[in-house]
Amino acid sequence: MFKAIYLTRDEEKNVSAEIADLDEADLPERNVAIDVEYSTINYKDGLAIMGKPGVVRTYPMVPGIDLAGTVASSESPDYEVGDKVVLNGWEVGETHWGGLAQKSRLDADWLVPIPEAFTTQQAMAIGTAGYTAMLCVLAIEEHGVTPDSGPILVTGASGGVGSTAVAILAKLGFEVVASTGRPEESSYLTDLGAAEIIDRNELGEENSRPLQKTRWAGAVDAVGSHTLANALAQTDSNGCVAACGLAQGADLKTSVMPFILRGVTLVGVNSVYEPYARRKHAWDRMAADLDPAKLEQMTEVVGLSDAVNVASEILQGQVRGRVVVDVNA
Repeated sequence: MFKAIYLTRDEEKNVSAEIADLDEADLPERNVAIDVEYSTINYKDGLAIMGKPGVVRTYPMVPGIDLAGTVASSESPDYEVGDKVVLNGWEVGETHWGGLAQKSRLDADWLVPIPEAFTTQQAMAIGTAGYTAMLCVLAIEEHGVTPDSGPILVTGASGGVGSTAVAILAKLGFEVVASTGRPEESSYLTDLGAAEIIDRNELGEENSRPLQKTRWAGAVDAVGSHTLANALAQTDSNGCVAACGLAQGADLKTSVMPFILRGVTLVGVNSVYEPYARRKHAWDRMAADLDPAKLEQMTEVVGLSDAVNVASEILQGQVRGRVVVDVNA
């Protein structure tokens, strides 16, 4: 038996979340069994646990799109008992039982070995949020944007993606401008490496001008909607905006002007289905370019029983940085 957050839905589609004792025999059939040590709470996990539509596709479900732990048994030649592994995405916690549990059984193709630089707890301090931030940074770099190109905007900077993006970009030498709706977090963002803090209202209002005064060589956007439209309109010639979230909304009211008159590139980042080589590259880069001290600074650790409360808080924008869940506490 093992403990997990267990989601059920009644005939009226009301979702309930509880800490339940489950049988290992009930785990889905996959070729690698894992003793989970840590998981985390992402925005998507918050939606799932609080019963919001659009995340969980089938019930009952164990939520948690991330996990890190030790291989307990393996039918795959790629992993042996004792290997430390991390999982991000692949619809785990949505269609397949996820990481907010003490046990998991997963497909070997979904896993990545944890770099030696990180513990399992640190791997979850990174989680999908940090991994997504690294994918955004890679997209900006691959487009040819360098620290000499000019400032980089990070929206939703106090959240998990934003916090990690700020820390990585600053360590790489970029001038980072952090946009946040929480002015009380200014010192936190400055400590992570932000050179300037701006209020999210500077970008969050609808603006009919498709081209605005240029301010950024590139951007990491976790917000979407008007914020993304304004970021695009303010990006310099041949700049790159990496979009990975929709905290403000899924709409995007813009025009072709930034793209055809300034050569701006909008790169969509989907962390769920990245091929193995890309995932491993991102994790290896984080081992080199993410300061562990900064990682600790942005992380809070809670027990499994506290995760449901955190899920509510993250939807209300009350969570700063990353929340790691010790599933055995």
